[in-house]
Amino acid sequence: MDTTLIIENTKAFVQQKLQGAEGGHDWFHTQRVYNNALLIAKGEECNITVVQLGALLHDVADSKFYEGDETVGPKLAWEFLESQNVPEAIIMQVVNIIENISFKGGNFEKHFHSAELAIVQDADRLDAIGAIGIARTFNYGGFMNRSLYDPAIAPNLHMTKEEYKKSNSPTLNHFYEKLLLLKDKMNTTTGKTIAQERHAFMETFLAQFFAEWNGEK
Repeated sequence: MDTTLIIENTKAFVQQKLQGAEGGHDWFHTQRVYNNALLIAKGEECNITVVQLGALLHDVADSKFYEGDETVGPKLAWEFLESQNVPEAIIMQVVNIIENISFKGGNFEKHFHSAELAIVQDADRLDAIGAIGIARTFNYGGFMNRSLYDPAIAPNLHMTKEEYKKSNSPTLNHFYEKLLLLKDKMNTTTGKTIAQERHAFMETFLAQFFAEWNGEK
């Protein structure tokens, strides 16, 4: 198996699939997650090929853009990797990453664990927090025509997976329903270290946001 060629072909495949995608879930998001994953993997024992492919294909067909259908991404990834003559054992590991990487409200039981999933999940979560995480959150909120903030609508911290997927709450609520929770859900040492700084940046942003909202600054 020519790993270098497969990785390059995968990059080209994902770039093509994500043409015109919403700005927070486009090729550049995938590229950042890929780079994060490579950084985290340096400190972990893992199959680096699975990490690379998992990172590149993790959002090839995000269910939120496919009417909630969670089967599209795994199916596309399986068919593509099969066309590249990737061994089935590797394909299965990559598909397991795609099927288990999402937050989905955080209130559900996971049935698959691997070092590679832990790495790619941390890499994806790092891109959901910090400065880029803030930018992605408001970009998606605008894409969905959601209000910035509504003091009358409190964050829901106990959503089921289905409630989380269907939520249409104000964009700022997403910080409390997901983003501020990610720091304590990181899997790897490197992921935890990076998340600390990005989490602190979000807290500073929120303090400034509320001060401006309330006319205090």
